[in-house]
Amino acid sequence: MIGKLIIATILTGLVTGAFITFYELLIVFLTYFIFMGDPLKTIPTLPVWYLYLVPTLAIFFVNYLSSKDGNIREYGVSEIAESVSENRMVLRIKTLFLKILASALSLSSGFTVGTEGPSASIGAMIAYQIHRLFKLPKMLIKMMISVGASAGVAAIFVSPMTGISFAVENIAYQFIKQYITYLILASVIAFAITANYLDAITFVRSAGRVMNNDYIISNLFFIPFITAFIYLYLFMKKKVLHFIDIELFKKFHNYRNHIFALLGGSVIGTILMLEPQAAFSGKEIVVMLMNQENHISIFVIFTIIFLRIVGTTVAIYSNAVGGVFLPLMSIGALIGYGFGEIMSFFMFPVEPFYFAAIGASIFMGVIMKLPLTAVVLSLETTFDYNIVIASGISVVLVEYFSTIFFKIKKNYVNKADKIERTS
Repeated sequence: MIGKLIIATILTGLVTGAFITFYELLIVFLTYFIFMGDPLKTIPTLPVWYLYLVPTLAIFFVNYLSSKDGNIREYGVSEIAESVSENRMVLRIKTLFLKILASALSLSSGFTVGTEGPSASIGAMIAYQIHRLFKLPKMLIKMMISVGASAGVAAIFVSPMTGISFAVENIAYQFIKQYITYLILASVIAFAITANYLDAITFVRSAGRVMNNDYIISNLFFIPFITAFIYLYLFMKKKVLHFIDIELFKKFHNYRNHIFALLGGSVIGTILMLEPQAAFSGKEIVVMLMNQENHISIFVIFTIIFLRIVGTTVAIYSNAVGGVFLPLMSIGALIGYGFGEIMSFFMFPVEPFYFAAIGASIFMGVIMKLPLTAVVLSLETTFDYNIVIASGISVVLVEYFSTIFFKIKKNYVNKADKIERTS
C-alpha cells in the first residue's frame, strides 16, 4: 500500500505540474490575444466599447459554463474533499478542462481574481482521478485531494513550502502526522516542473538575517493602518454588495447571475479604462512594488487600491472563476507601499517596497484566515527577517482587530456570502 501511495503521489506531482504550466501559459496567451498584445500597453489604445464588451461577454460565458457543470465554480479545497468523500460531488475529467477554460477566461478578460484557487482545485481533481486509477481506499480520498491541492499551489507560486502550508491550514491538519511526507513529495515535484517555465514572486532587496529596528518600530503604526483597509474591504463585501445581493435575490432571483455578470463586466470595463494595472490577478503589481526603484505617486497608489477592492468584491459576486489569494496580496502590497511613501514623506528611514512585501502577506493572511501560510510566504519570497517578523506579528494582531466587528469565514472568502431564502 505504501509503495502504491508513493507512486500515486509522484504521479500527482508530475501531472499537476504539467497542467498548471499549461494553465498559466494559456492565461498569458488569451490575455495577449484578447487585448492584442501586452494589455498594459495596448488597453489605452483600444476603444472604450471594446473594454466593456470583453469582460462582459467573458463573464456571461463563464456563468453559462457554470450552469452546465456547477463543479467548475470556485470551491474551497476542504469543501471539495468533504463533498467527494460523501458522494455529493463527482469530479470528472471534463470538469477539469472546463475549470481551466472558465478560470483562464475570467483572468484573461481582466477580472481581479487569482490563479491559486483554480490551481488548488486542478491539483485536487487530478489527485482524485489518480486515486480512482490506483483504486486506493476511500479513506484516502481527503488525503489525496490535499496532496493535489498542495501540489497545485506549490506549482503556481513556484514555492513548495507555500503549497504545503496552504494544504495544511485548509485540510491536511486532520492527518498531518501520518501523511505530511506525501504533501512534501507532490509539492516539490510539481514545483520542480513549473520552476522551468513560470516566474516566482521574488524580493531582490532581501537583507537576509540583518535586522533593522526601524522597520519593526514603524510596523507598529502599520498595523492600525492596514486594519482600516481590511475593514473597508470587508464592509464592501459583507455589507454593501451583500445587501444588493439580498435585494436582487428577493426581487429578481431568476436573473441574479445575469444582473451580477452585467454589473461585473461594467465594473471591470471601467477599471480597464481608468487604470489597467488595477485589473487582472495582481501578480505583476506585487512583484513590481516589492522591487520598485522609482517612487510612485500616493494618489495613483490609493486609486488602484480602491479600484482593486471594488473589482475583487464584484468579481466574487459575478461568479468569476478564480481565487482571491493573489488579488488580496496585491491590495496588501499597494497598501503597504502607500504606507511606506507616507512614512518617507515624514522623513522616517524606511523603504516603501519593504512594506509592500509585509502588506501582501498580512492582507491575504487575515482575509483568508491563513496566518501560517502568510508567514511562510513572506519567508519563501523574501528571505528577509525584517519582513518575516513584521508579518508574523501583524497577521495575528490585525486578524484579532478585524474579528471585533466582522466574522471572517475561511470557507466562503472566495465566493459571495450565502443568502438565506425567505418565504
